[in-house]
Amino acid sequence: MGFSPGERAALADAFTSAAEAAAAGILSVYGVADSRPKADGSPLTEADLAAHDAIVAALAQRCPGIAVVSEEDAAATAVPPGAAFILVDPLDGTREFLSRNGEFTVNIALVEAGRPVAGVVLAPALGCAWLGVLGAGARKRGPGSAPWRPISVRRPDPAGIVAVASRSHRDAATDAFLAAHGVAGLRAVGSSLKFCLVAEGEADVYPRFGPTMEWDTAAGQAVLEAAGGSVLAAEGGPFAYGKEGWRNGPFIAWGAPPAA
Repeated sequence: MGFSPGERAALADAFTSAAEAAAAGILSVYGVADSRPKADGSPLTEADLAAHDAIVAALAQRCPGIAVVSEEDAAATAVPPGAAFILVDPLDGTREFLSRNGEFTVNIALVEAGRPVAGVVLAPALGCAWLGVLGAGARKRGPGSAPWRPISVRRPDPAGIVAVASRSHRDAATDAFLAAHGVAGLRAVGSSLKFCLVAEGEADVYPRFGPTMEWDTAAGQAVLEAAGGSVLAAEGGPFAYGKEGWRNGPFIAWGAPPAA
């Protein structure tokens, strides 16, 4: 038996508080942190580790009994079969963090039965946060002191869709998708911000064919689907979570798909 919409909303509020605690640690070293390579060659910074520690501590207090799978210790975390769990990326877009362009996020999501059903994406340097709860809608806060407001996907312009794509991981398959779908505009953005731009009606589609991990996408998918969008595997089926090794395949994140 899963969580009710009210329980999911309460967990999303807890995720927001945990993400805010992580953001404080990230910003304290923003512009001065350096990195070292992980085993897979991706960068790891002091900010990643500080954010991980802050989130895990906060969730242990607010969400006891729910397994937490974080990028920084996923190999050591076991999730009971069929159980709900929390996916965490303490610092998504480490390359953007190191380049100081502001396009990095903190991602926290609740996964039930293989689907993200509540999630928070917080962009510390941009002063924005996005929250989505399946069955209760999606909201954005910021920039700055701007309060929470509802968001939803938009209907694409018949003259052509607007796409968002990775700033750091663009590939030939993405270019082929964009060419095949008559894209009228393209914006390159880092981290899970791409899901959020589609969710708030600033773009129509986010195709991703390169490698990602489940913690990269779960919170953004929760926000987008709560805002009326969808995330599908490239072949058209559901984009599921809880896979062995936590590795994703290609996907297409749509707002409202254009008419055929």
